[in-house]
Amino acid sequence: MTGWRRSSSPRPSRTNWVRAVCMSTAVAAAGTSLVTGCGVFPGGTGGSREPVTVMTFAPIDTRTTNMPGMPAMAKAYARWAKANGGLDGHELRVITCNEENTPSGAATCARRAVKEGAVAVVGSYSQHGDAFMAPLEAAGIPFIGGYGISEEEFSSYLSYPVNGGQAALLAGNGQQLADVCGKVSLVRPNSLAGDELPGLLNAGLAQGNGRESTDILAAEDATDFTAQAKQARKKAGGLTGSGTTSGSESDDRPGCVTAALGDRTETFVDSFRRLPEDSRKIRISSVVGSVGQPLIDRTGGRNGPLEGAYITGWYPDAADPRWGEMQKVIRAHAFGDNLIDSADAGVQTTWIGYTVLKTAIKSLDTDEITPSKIARALDDGVRVPTGGLTPTLRWDYDDMLGAPGFPRIVNRGVTFQVVRDGRLVAQKPGFVDVSKTLSKSASEG
Repeated sequence: MTGWRRSSSPRPSRTNWVRAVCMSTAVAAAGTSLVTGCGVFPGGTGGSREPVTVMTFAPIDTRTTNMPGMPAMAKAYARWAKANGGLDGHELRVITCNEENTPSGAATCARRAVKEGAVAVVGSYSQHGDAFMAPLEAAGIPFIGGYGISEEEFSSYLSYPVNGGQAALLAGNGQQLADVCGKVSLVRPNSLAGDELPGLLNAGLAQGNGRESTDILAAEDATDFTAQAKQARKKAGGLTGSGTTSGSESDDRPGCVTAALGDRTETFVDSFRRLPEDSRKIRISSVVGSVGQPLIDRTGGRNGPLEGAYITGWYPDAADPRWGEMQKVIRAHAFGDNLIDSADAGVQTTWIGYTVLKTAIKSLDTDEITPSKIARALDDGVRVPTGGLTPTLRWDYDDMLGAPGFPRIVNRGVTFQVVRDGRLVAQKPGFVDVSKTLSKSASEG
């Protein structure tokens, strides 16, 4: 892992230039206690604190998963910050970048962040952690509040995740389904990131009365999932009235099909609903990021195939009043941008990532913000309350999970949700801790 890189001749800041001019004038004044013409010193009410530049990147207009709401939310947040005097007096400048869902796109965005002097990358999405983390580490730029889709987000010393990522979702989904499903089929991407999902789901199922799932692979950019849908339904459960599953044990519980395909989950649901009826008792389940309220609405709401579906999320459901502040910012500063959906997990994660940035900058109370200062503040244990959207976040050593593969997870909570009357609502209140499940999966992997 690459260490910190420090410039041997740092760029003089505007703050230091102002201070030098004022000091020279004071010396020339020979004992004058007030310096005319210099105004207030930086950090006062004169607004002379230096701007802060950050980047948010995500894939846009690709053939697989797209997250346009994340950079759009970042821009709205920057407008909100400007209208409210900046972040602790610092103007917030947000650069956005299309990650393109490719390693080269991810690396290009990271290099651009370095080139343009970003002090952090915030609220971003990429499954190519090996491509974007190396340039950021070389420049000492912290990665705050990534979506949680890449391994490096939970292992790099410069990553500060705000959720437990896909790992926590699949582990939690297994716990959610363990006592309600007779058998479970998992339909997931045939990719490196997808290869980790079956073990996580099975670790969750093992926490209750669940059996190992059937692993069904699918191409990330497929346009039809009929074959996978047929296989998933066949493996998930027996016929109504048979009193048994495909095993020998009697089990009246329905079978469940978990689809974790990102944007392509909609295509899978469409393929699944077109299958001819065969009297099997099957319930669909998934995780937030693959299924959300917009997809539920598009597929028929209470009359669609997702009615009754079990969904595992990171945060409270979108109707929860704890999202009120974010929704106010969207209404006031998104200017009708239809890319921003307050129910989207990417938008929500971006909001929380910028909440971390704001808290870290305020804790520093300094005129010049650098990547190393932000990383040091977070490493030193600054506490970030999120208004109940997550447990209070802190990246002190004692707060980290420390499990192989996921050492930097500090938020091990997930939420259990269900589609009821066409709305995604809480199945049970509060957060469910998946620490034991994650640790078990890591030890067995």
